[in-house]
Amino acid sequence: IWLMIIPMMMKVDFAAVRNVGKRPKGLLVTLLVNWLVKPFSMAFIAWVFFRYLFASWISPGEADQYIAGAIILAAAPCTAMVFVWSYLTDGDPAYTLVQVSVNDLIMLVLFAPLVGLLVSGASSLSVPFLVLFYSVVAFILFPLIVGTVLRTWFIRQRGQAWFENTLLPGFAPATILALLATLTMIFAFQADNITGKSLHVVLIAVPILLQVYFNSSLAYGLMKWLKVSHSVAAPGALIGASNFFELAVATAIALYGPGSGAALATVVGVLVEVPVMLSVCAFCNKTRDWFPVEARA
Repeated sequence: IWLMIIPMMMKVDFAAVRNVGKRPKGLLVTLLVNWLVKPFSMAFIAWVFFRYLFASWISPGEADQYIAGAIILAAAPCTAMVFVWSYLTDGDPAYTLVQVSVNDLIMLVLFAPLVGLLVSGASSLSVPFLVLFYSVVAFILFPLIVGTVLRTWFIRQRGQAWFENTLLPGFAPATILALLATLTMIFAFQADNITGKSLHVVLIAVPILLQVYFNSSLAYGLMKWLKVSHSVAAPGALIGASNFFELAVATAIALYGPGSGAALATVVGVLVEVPVMLSVCAFCNKTRDWFPVEARA
């Protein structure tokens, strides 16, 4: 899991936070959606679907697990893949870097309280706060410190251009292999659930897809209303709807075990993340003319 997360954290440049005032509208909209809308909307949507709409196919115990997994998935925005989404929509790389850096700082403080509050409020599951705290330390704080130290050291030794153009691309295969290895192990633990409860996999995907489209539309609409440039609006909408699925998988496993329904829900999030975000990218690219060409947030 560290092999997945640490290279992502190496992309984060906290020196960019000093530029937070240069894109105030875009930053504020995305922060609003990321931290005040998305976790709560996911908790509500998952609660409605799993507790009521899908009650004929899902037991109360399974509903609790799936609600918890969906909340954990939505409680933190993505750190790495958003750079890809930003590139695919011709987003402003400076804005994307600042937004990711600010989100990572906020994540250190808000992730654990949000997960604890929403899981205990929307389900009957207990949240072992000490385990949740250790998850934050192990899967956010430690990789963030290591990534920052490595980034600083490599840039001092070899320069910014070598770091960005040679080292980071060189880490990509190892990161992908680490993700595939983690997913393979999870699928091994979840084999009975996936093969025996294929309907549940489809049902879990429904609220996850709904919350992604809802939050991306909300962020994109607010950006349009505020007349933010498309180079900020598109990556802002994608960041607003994104999920830090690597962290979600690790946290769900730490809290409830690799064979749990919560872990299954986060795995479904992994499966739908790429295609659904690509569809949002396509929509943003097709609606480029909705936004002012020269305006800046």
